[in-house]
Amino acid sequence: MSQKMNARQLNGVEIINLGGRLTLGDTSVSLRDEVKREIDGGVLKILLDLGEVTYIDSAGLGELISAYTSVTNRGGELKLLNLTKHVHDLMQITKLYTVFDVFDNENEAIASFRS
Repeated sequence: MSQKMNARQLNGVEIINLGGRLTLGDTSVSLRDEVKREIDGGVLKILLDLGEVTYIDSAGLGELISAYTSVTNRGGELKLLNLTKHVHDLMQITKLYTVFDVFDNENEAIASFRS
């Protein structure tokens, strides 16, 4: 299964919907490129919707961490939405749950961003 990605904006927050596998290679690079494009365009409020991500490997986790670091180093915020059971379990095991703000509700996630 290949990765799918689309972005939309709502209330000043860029929501990037991801689907498929986030793994070493093209799929993790496409996430990196999209986040870089958003940052370069001045977008500093990013919500990654992982609701349709079926699998993440270590390279995919690395890209999530890299995206988070890139956004926060520019004074922005990156948060996660709709983790699948697999992704949720992975975030718990790796203790990344303590790094990311994670939400199950899009409206609550959007409201959590600083003005």
